[in-house]
Amino acid sequence: MQLSENIKMTNFHLTFLWIFPYNMGNNDRKGDDPGMRKVDHNKQQKRESLMDSAFSLFIDNGFNKTSIADIVKNAGVAKGTFYLYFKDKYDIRNHLIAHKASQVFQTSYLALQKHTEITDFEDQVIFIMDDILDQLANNLNLVRLLSKHLSWGFFKNSLFFTPSEDTPSIHTIYDSMLQNANHTYHFPELMMYMILELVSGTSYNSILYQQPVGLEELKPQLHQAVRGIFNQYRADEITDIPET
Repeated sequence: MQLSENIKMTNFHLTFLWIFPYNMGNNDRKGDDPGMRKVDHNKQQKRESLMDSAFSLFIDNGFNKTSIADIVKNAGVAKGTFYLYFKDKYDIRNHLIAHKASQVFQTSYLALQKHTEITDFEDQVIFIMDDILDQLANNLNLVRLLSKHLSWGFFKNSLFFTPSEDTPSIHTIYDSMLQNANHTYHFPELMMYMILELVSGTSYNSILYQQPVGLEELKPQLHQAVRGIFNQYRADEITDIPET
């Protein structure tokens, strides 16, 4: 499978935890009428078909060489259907990245919930980090897509999206984890930005090329570095952190 666009590690903001989903639009219930639920289900299927189509084409042909006409043809829907869900090609790309990112995080968070023995906030973050890295190592196409388009601004705008009525937003989950932490932290957003940049900047080559070392060899070094960031931002140990 060819990827026409040359993807480099610059701007590789690996979502590990906070590959945070973009606000993907309408999640309002249409009531309890079975007919309306069927309509909603059909709409959701068409929307997902378009995103699946876009994902495969962005990977195969590159974003710039993929047109809306290509996406709808591959999805088997009319071109007008596209504009019921997305404004343009950039909009579907943003929704697609957010959707994939949300799936990765939610999978890792569910895995964490099975480990009731992991109660410390810092240990929980490292578990989620490892699990997301493992997921990405098993889905290189997703790594390539995310590496090209994620950014801190995108991350910040994505915090409050709720994937479904029964699924809390990433911000809600993160805040809950912080509330139960053994320590308090100054500037928790800045702290997570530092961790995100560290993990993303060091993991790309390890995942795709096993350079300078493979992912499993890199993980212990990441754990140590992430714990160092936590120590720096603990409220009782923090020094010389700029105000935001």
